[in-house]
Amino acid sequence: MTPESDAHTEQPSLEGKKAIITGGTTGIGRAIAVLLASYGVDVFVCGRDPQHLEDALQRIGEVGRGDGIAIDLAEPDNVRRFFDAGLAYLGGLDIAVINAAVPAQGITTMDEGALRYAIATDFTAYLLSAKAAADALRDHGNIVFIGSMSAYMLGAGSSVYAGMKYGIQGFSEALRKELGPKGIQVCNVEPGKTGADFQYESFTAQEQADAINREEMLRAEDIAVATHFVLTQPRRAVVQQVTVAPRGQPEE
Repeated sequence: MTPESDAHTEQPSLEGKKAIITGGTTGIGRAIAVLLASYGVDVFVCGRDPQHLEDALQRIGEVGRGDGIAIDLAEPDNVRRFFDAGLAYLGGLDIAVINAAVPAQGITTMDEGALRYAIATDFTAYLLSAKAAADALRDHGNIVFIGSMSAYMLGAGSSVYAGMKYGIQGFSEALRKELGPKGIQVCNVEPGKTGADFQYESFTAQEQADAINREEMLRAEDIAVATHFVLTQPRRAVVQQVTVAPRGQPEE
């Protein structure tokens, strides 16, 4: 027994692990990709915008190793194409972070096209990504969903988004029970308001910076740290759900 054995549990190293991250070119996904790369994880990311992809890969390359493709996961077969490309690059998989999402509002304020696109991105692609990840992981590794505290704050102006995130919350809990006996850990990380381009429709960059300074909004890097915590638990343990809220966020 080492002197530290009764003071700290085992923390598996992430060095050499292989991770696929959907929506890994901006916001929370990018912050997770950069942090994991800094710990020696090989990462493969996707995003819809080629310029965002180029920028993210440059930053990832400054701290570690990674690659990715520009692709829209809402399009049929693109989840499979993305995972096939990621597995070809990585040569295997240990971690899947399912994060890519778009904003959505109340159902009466969205036209049918926008509604279908939001469902395809924020719900269908989540489930298809989980399926692809489970097939690739087989008997080990982690699936981390990036959900949202909107699953609890069921506001009238966000009925579509809140409904999808509530669905992901239930799906992740059931999937944890399905995959746990096979050796796969499943967690749902639920951020509160977090500064990212995702929020630009509601908050400008300056408004986000001001809210972060007031500690009423999180930085994307805060969610990356929470994800790192989830991924460094001993194999016998699983963090089922993590909710990260800004300390000074006013009540909704």
